[in-house]
Amino acid sequence: MEENYSEHTEETTLETTAADNREAAETAAAEGSPAPLSEPEKAMEAEPEPIPAEEAPERIAEAGPAPEEIKLPADKAMSREEVMELIRTEMAAQPKSSKSHPLMIAGLAALVGLGAGFGGGYAAYERLQPEIGEPAEEPQSSLPENTQPVSAAYTGNELSIQQIAAKAAPSVVEIRTEVKGSYYAFGFFGGEYTSEAAGSGVILSDDGYIITNNHVVKDAETITVTLYDGTEYPAELVGTDSKSDIAVIRIDAADLPPAVPGDSSALQVGDTAVVIGNPLGTLGGTVTNGIISATSREVTINREAMTLIQTNAAINSGNSGGGLFNGYGELIGIVNAKDSGTTSSGATIEGLGFAIPINEALDVAEQLIEKGYVTDRATIGIMLSTVTETDGRRTPGLYISEVLKGTGAENAGLKAGDRIIAVDGQDADTYEKLSRYLKGKDIGDTISLTIIRDEKEMTVAVTLGEAQNAKARE
Repeated sequence: MEENYSEHTEETTLETTAADNREAAETAAAEGSPAPLSEPEKAMEAEPEPIPAEEAPERIAEAGPAPEEIKLPADKAMSREEVMELIRTEMAAQPKSSKSHPLMIAGLAALVGLGAGFGGGYAAYERLQPEIGEPAEEPQSSLPENTQPVSAAYTGNELSIQQIAAKAAPSVVEIRTEVKGSYYAFGFFGGEYTSEAAGSGVILSDDGYIITNNHVVKDAETITVTLYDGTEYPAELVGTDSKSDIAVIRIDAADLPPAVPGDSSALQVGDTAVVIGNPLGTLGGTVTNGIISATSREVTINREAMTLIQTNAAINSGNSGGGLFNGYGELIGIVNAKDSGTTSSGATIEGLGFAIPINEALDVAEQLIEKGYVTDRATIGIMLSTVTETDGRRTPGLYISEVLKGTGAENAGLKAGDRIIAVDGQDADTYEKLSRYLKGKDIGDTISLTIIRDEKEMTVAVTLGEAQNAKARE
C-alpha cells in the first residue's frame, strides 16, 4: 500500500404509435372497410398489462384535452368486444379534433383492464382526468414506507462531469508546506534542512476553515493555500488527528465557496465518483472521474486501520486532502491514499484509490475546530513503541513507552516498559491489532489487558477514557 503522501512528492413513444394507428383508421374509414385494430386494441385482445391507476393522470394529461364523453347504456351488460366496438363507432362520429386524441383508446383499453371492471375503470378515468388548464396530480410512489430506492438520498437527475466540476472545483484548494528536519553524518549532527511538500484541501466554511489530511500538514513550519482563482493565503493549523488522517487549517478570508457535503452512508457501488485536487503538487484543479468501487474497504495506512471508500478515479501524489464528489457535485470523501506498483507476483496495480468517508471526516473536523483534538474516541491513555528485533534487553513486541496522567492506564497501574500481548483474550501484540480492536469500544468500557512485566504475565483491567489531548496514541 502506498500512502498518498504528497511530500513523497430505440425507443418509440405511445403517442407516436397511437398517431400512426389513427392515420390507418381514417384511411380505412374513407375506403368503407372496417377500421383496423390499433396497437392498444391489439394489446387489449391479448390481455394487456394495465396502466397503474396512479400513472393515469399524468399519461392522459400528456395527450391534451380529452374527447367528448362516450356514454354507455346503463341497462345493458356489455362484453369487452361490444365496448370496443362502441368506442370505435363513437370516435368515428366525433369531430376530428376529438378523434385526434392520441391516448383515448389506449387509456380506455388499459382502464378496462383494472380490477374494478370497465365500469370502475371508466369511473376512475372521469375521476382522475384533470380539468383543462390545471396540472395533473403527481403520481404517488408505490414503495412501502420502509423501503428506499437506490440512492434515495438524492432527487433529480445527476449532473454531467462538466457541471460537477463547475460546481465543486472552486471549493478545492492547493496546499504547499515547508518542513524542517535534521540530518546526521557518521553519528554526528550534520545540520538542518528545509523541504517543501504539496497536497490538496477542501473549503468547509465561507470564513476560511479547510479540511485536509494529517499527513499533508504534519510537522509543517509554514502552510500556504492557493484558491481556485489563484489567490494565495498563509494558513494556520487548527487541529490534526493521525488516527483518522484528518486535519483542519484556516485562512483569513471571507465569502469563500464551501463544498456541499453529501451523505457517504448512502453511497452505492457503481455510483459516479469525481476526484478534484492538486496531483503532483503542480496541477491544481485537476478533475478525474470513475465510479465508487467499494463503499467500506478495510485498509491499513501508516499502521492505522481505516474503513475507506474505494474508487477507480485516477489519484496521484498531491491529491491527498482533495475532494471525492458524487454525481450531484456533493462532497462524499476526503482523498487520502492509493495503491500502485506491482504485486509480489509481478501484476501491475491500477485503479485503486481511497478516500475517508465524509460523514466520519466531518465529525472529526468539527471536534478539531472545537477542541483541537478528537474528544469522543475511547483511549487507554498510553504512548506505544514497537521493538522489531531483539536488542539484548527486550523481546520484540509492543511496549508502553509512556503512561499519561489522569487516565485509565494510570489508574490501572500500567507502567512504561510493560509489553502488551493481548486484549480481552485476543492477540494484540502489534499496534495495528490493538488499534483495530479499540475502534469498536466506547468511552467507559472496561477491557482486560494482558501484559508481560519483569518476565511475568499478568492481566490488568483498564477503563477506557476520553482523550485528554492530541498526544495519546492509544
